[in-house]
Amino acid sequence: MVSYVSTLLTFVVALIISTVIIYYIAKFFGAKDSLSTAVLAALIGTAVYTIFYYVLGQGLLPAFIAGIVWLLVLQKLYTIGWLRALLIAVVIWIVTSVVGLFLPVL
Repeated sequence: MVSYVSTLLTFVVALIISTVIIYYIAKFFGAKDSLSTAVLAALIGTAVYTIFYYVLGQGLLPAFIAGIVWLLVLQKLYTIGWLRALLIAVVIWIVTSVVGLFLPVL
């Protein structure tokens, strides 16, 4: 059985890594916001995906809907357009997938 401390530690490590990835990728694409915006994007993204997977179950539909909602979140947090939000989200997904190969926390 997994302990609460272990789960919390995994969440915190994943949040830190995701925040750093989101921050640098957003900066690379010209976003002018701070690290706190990246933390907020990571937290909201985690909450959005968790809620949709809980309500709709596993599969492509909840992932697609959550992805659209997260694009809206990125668009509003960083005050960017749809295409830039989509580009940032795709690059974040690619980078976190690669990092996840080395750090199974993600």
